[in-house]
Amino acid sequence: MAFKDIFHSQDRWPRKRYTANSLGIALLWACGGVTLIVLLAIIGYVLWNGLSVVSLSFLIETPSNMGRSGGIYPMILGTLYITAIAIVVSTPLSVGAAIYMAEYAGENRLTSLVRFGADSLAGIPSIMFGMFGYLFFVLYMGMGFSLLAGGLTLALMGLPLILRVSEEAIKAVPESYRLGSLALGASKWQTIYKVVLPTAFPGIVTGVMLGMGRAIGETAAVMFTAGTVAKVPWSLFSSARTMTLHIYLLTMENISIKNAYGTAAVLVIMILAITLASNLLTRRYMAKLGGKMYGR
Repeated sequence: MAFKDIFHSQDRWPRKRYTANSLGIALLWACGGVTLIVLLAIIGYVLWNGLSVVSLSFLIETPSNMGRSGGIYPMILGTLYITAIAIVVSTPLSVGAAIYMAEYAGENRLTSLVRFGADSLAGIPSIMFGMFGYLFFVLYMGMGFSLLAGGLTLALMGLPLILRVSEEAIKAVPESYRLGSLALGASKWQTIYKVVLPTAFPGIVTGVMLGMGRAIGETAAVMFTAGTVAKVPWSLFSSARTMTLHIYLLTMENISIKNAYGTAAVLVIMILAITLASNLLTRRYMAKLGGKMYGR
């Protein structure tokens, strides 16, 4: 083979790798674009059909005529209360377990068993959590159909998700951060509290948001534990109806498709607002943390 042919044959490989790399990047952009288009299409469809129903009276009035008229004020409160109970209960337990598994326990049979259990819980259908919540919280614990029973059931559903995401966020903190803190004389807990947790904060917030999203969007588990009463809850032991359950009842019983779209639109706006607010707060927190860490 002539020297010219050898040179050209070797020159083809970089061009092929460059072409393959460009095709891979284009494929990834296409997948991301399709995902974004589907998301925008769903949100746009819900808002297009539901925003015409949303008004001040729709937000502050109670439903009447089984939901054919009136507003969704009790359902908004029920959704917020149950979600708050679930997050307040599950977040400390999940983050505490994640800290123990990532910083203290190490790799052993116990941590492997806990991770396996968390992964298994995350894959259990929500109807099973609803049945457990009904049998344990509603009947055995005597809570009845209440906010507390529904919130505790949703806390069990969100716990494995928050735990696994928080654990991975803590593990992602560079080891040099820990060694530097320990070298300066800080204790193990001071290093975790002052260095590891602030650095892992965005990842922990992501896990909490995922758990909150699952709690807000749940229907079956809430139906078996919190009940379906469309009234303003006045205590932890009051029955309540969430927005997702209200949408389900309006649609499946063919009561009012229009009000179902209106409720869905309000729910989408609430989730988007919570997500945007958490992202904004997380970015500001990381900006301040970066300034403290680098002496700005």
